[in-house]
Amino acid sequence: MTAAPKAPLLGGAKKDVSLDAAIFGAEVKPHLVHEAVRAEMNARRQGTRAAKSRGLVSGGRSKPWRQKGTGRARAGTVRAAQFTGGGVVFPPGPRDFSVKVNKKAARAALRAALSDHVQAGSFALLSASAFDAPTTKGAADLIAKWGGESPAVVVVNDDEATLGKSFRNLDRVIVTTPAELEVAEVVWARSLLVSESALDALQRRAS
Repeated sequence: MTAAPKAPLLGGAKKDVSLDAAIFGAEVKPHLVHEAVRAEMNARRQGTRAAKSRGLVSGGRSKPWRQKGTGRARAGTVRAAQFTGGGVVFPPGPRDFSVKVNKKAARAALRAALSDHVQAGSFALLSASAFDAPTTKGAADLIAKWGGESPAVVVVNDDEATLGKSFRNLDRVIVTTPAELEVAEVVWARSLLVSESALDALQRRAS
């Protein structure tokens, strides 16, 4: 029987906490992680790039010159693409870059990303009593003492303002909540820290 994965507890009593093997000891499937990250990155794209065709630009109500006798090629409107200020041939328009990923696959991708951190030893838990007051220096010292590398992602609950304020000003550190945590952020991070109270919410989301 495989032993349950463990993670160190930072900021409290020095000990290792057992984790749910179904969440943090899952099989790492790179193709699912890739699909989830691709979908999340595409969702960030606005897709508002556009240009005007000859039917959308203003002006050009009359012929710029008469049909014959000028020695120039015939032209019906200055809105044509060859004129300055004219429309674009086959112009790009707004588009949706979103890619659908099934919920089951998205949860599996999150479990894989979390399990990869646990296997690499770059996952740790934060004690609820780690900080009595916001202190950026204390947060930096905590990560350094643990041996964590940046960039890092810190996951806290909405009501843990002290923890969030302590880490949010550190360079290359993202502070987020279990509901907003993305697979792309977990993959980007070299260190992943989760508060004890946020662990249950994170496990429910990934299960």
